[in-house]
Amino acid sequence: LIGQFGVGFYSAFLVADKVTVTSKCNEDPVQHVWESTADASFTVVPDPRGNTLGRGSRVTLHLKEDAHDYLSEDKLKEASKKYSQFIQFPIYVKVKKEVDVEAEEDDDDDDKEDEEEKDDVETKDDEEKEEEKDAKKKPMKKTVFEWEQVNTQKAIWMRAKEDVTEEEYTEFYKSISKDYLDPLAYTHFNAEGEIEFKSILYLPKKAPFDMMDNYHSKKSEVKLFVRRVLVAEKFDDLLPRYMNFVRGVVDSDDLPLNVSREQLQQNKIMKVISKKLVRKVLELMKKLAKEEESGGDDDEEKDEDEEKSDKAEKKEEKKEKSGEESTWTKFWKEFNKNLKMGCYEDDSNRSKLSKLLRYLTTKSEGKEISLDKYLDRMQESQESIYYMSGDSIHVMLKAPALQIFKKKDIEVLMLSDHLDEPCLQKLADYEGKKFVSIQKADVKLDESEEEKKRFSKVKDMFKPLTDWWKETLTELTEKGAMKDAGVKIEKVEISKRLTDSPVVVVTSQFGYSAQQERVMKAQAFQNKEQISMMSGRKTLEINPNHPIIADLLAKVKASKANSAAKDTAAVLFQTALIESGYEIADPSALVNRVYRLMSKE
Repeated sequence: LIGQFGVGFYSAFLVADKVTVTSKCNEDPVQHVWESTADASFTVVPDPRGNTLGRGSRVTLHLKEDAHDYLSEDKLKEASKKYSQFIQFPIYVKVKKEVDVEAEEDDDDDDKEDEEEKDDVETKDDEEKEEEKDAKKKPMKKTVFEWEQVNTQKAIWMRAKEDVTEEEYTEFYKSISKDYLDPLAYTHFNAEGEIEFKSILYLPKKAPFDMMDNYHSKKSEVKLFVRRVLVAEKFDDLLPRYMNFVRGVVDSDDLPLNVSREQLQQNKIMKVISKKLVRKVLELMKKLAKEEESGGDDDEEKDEDEEKSDKAEKKEEKKEKSGEESTWTKFWKEFNKNLKMGCYEDDSNRSKLSKLLRYLTTKSEGKEISLDKYLDRMQESQESIYYMSGDSIHVMLKAPALQIFKKKDIEVLMLSDHLDEPCLQKLADYEGKKFVSIQKADVKLDESEEEKKRFSKVKDMFKPLTDWWKETLTELTEKGAMKDAGVKIEKVEISKRLTDSPVVVVTSQFGYSAQQERVMKAQAFQNKEQISMMSGRKTLEINPNHPIIADLLAKVKASKANSAAKDTAAVLFQTALIESGYEIADPSALVNRVYRLMSKE
């Protein structure tokens, strides 16, 4: 039967023991009845009732016992609306309704009774007569059956963009997404070429509260239609995971209707559709981002053409506008994590996504800026894009690693989100400029020949201290109080990044930063060996201009076995670890040293 009549028709036997099809062709005077019980056979006979249809067909399903819920009006309406809401021809469901009907005039029997009781009626008061009339006029409930159309909503994606109003787009979004808010933005397009399809895609105003809870298992919320018949409400590979917040519809005439979803997912046409949808969503985001960046410039151009008398008013309007959030700012607040995940996962679109990223910087005054704007403000001699990561902007601005960048007036990206650093590490560079963490040992800054010579002299002067300190810390981390901390010392050297603080701890180029270490240690299924391996060897940088370091050099030159010098060196290292954002395994050892130093004073 499947081979002869198709999967769609055969699915009727999932709920029916027997299916009867009555059909009348306009050119044939005889009406026929087709009948089958899904036993690999069927019968076709002339209808003994004669021509009851006139023309057309009627399908009758003799339902199984466990499928009687399909006799319910609500169930029929729900199924029809879900899968055939946008079918062009009307679909009607017979519904039961109760209507109010006015009481009809009394029958002949009632008239006779009235005549017999005429004398009694005459004795009644006028008030009683009025009450009786009102009672007769009260409406009565009557049950009627009517055909109600269930697919009243039109497929607006089939119409030209110019013919669809904003209200219709908004209403359509709310009907498919079940969202109470208006959409933030949308794109309506027809794809032409090797594959043709029509689509409307929406960006919501608010992110779902559980958006990141089931990130890896959540499916795309774009509905897939084939010739206006719903094929899938949620589809695995229609959009990548990081775009699972996008709502909308896709309707293609090129896809087969009579295959399973599993087969459809393997279809090459689906891959082409998916690629075009991703491109359109990224174009919509790019458009919103450009509108935000060009908004200020447009206002300035308009101000030049304004008359002087209106300048004061325009300034006030400008202030009000600047207080309002742009569409892109609203979107970024809600969905920035998705874009960062996309930047991490989507190799083919990483460069496009990087242009949408926004970060706070040391010069942005609390406003997130694009990487393009950072490049525009870079110093001419600057060869890298500098960044640092931490729990909060407030803490990062006090970090010792930032001191030289403040002094040289170099802008630094501030990464406070856990996804920021992995995202930039995947990007590696932007427009030919490499991303460099100022919390790692490989930072190189522009120096004059005089500065290089001075640094070389200072390095030789403090060599006894750096060598001694390296030995002291190696003993402390491998045999002493910090042997269980997993900290490995690479070297102790003179710092080029410190101006105020005496010391700072930085990690190796490919090791975890302090922020990444904290994130990895917070994982439920952490691998301690892997964290220890990826933490990287630490470098202690010292500030030769700080009095504590100068005093320590004098003590070491006098005696390398000085216990007070060793305590000071250990305390400085541990406090530098804490200030740089790292954890110390044994806080009590640090506390005891501090107490010991305080008691000596």
